[in-house]
Amino acid sequence: MNIYLDTSSLFKLYHKENGTEELEDFFNNQQIERVFLAELAKIEFASVVWRKCRMKEIDFDKSNLVLAGFSHDHHKFLFVPDSNIVKEWAVSLISTYWQSGLRTLDSIQLVSALTIKEKVDLFHTSDLVLQKLAEKEGFNTILNG
Repeated sequence: MNIYLDTSSLFKLYHKENGTEELEDFFNNQQIERVFLAELAKIEFASVVWRKCRMKEIDFDKSNLVLAGFSHDHHKFLFVPDSNIVKEWAVSLISTYWQSGLRTLDSIQLVSALTIKEKVDLFHTSDLVLQKLAEKEGFNTILNG
């Protein structure tokens, strides 16, 4: 199985929070061949870590460990490259789904998945809006805690 993970789900692999056990069970019970991430996930992941540190949900040392762990694991993921086409398509999706609440970074996540749609068996997210829109775009989805 090939899956696309957005950053909200990806983070759960590196820091225990609501939905982590569910995601770990999923990985343990499925034969996952490839995990696709948007190139944007590298930036978003760092942003999530430092936001959680700033909000005192994780401490500074743990933040650095989480970032180092993700950096160490980059080779395990297939990153969907960012491009001007991705950005233009994201603008188009925002124009289509503005009433559903599609935001900037989620539009790039969705477009990144759409560029490799034929390779993705499952779109995995922890964001309800993104999950609903991915379904509208024809993905099989899982909403994770």
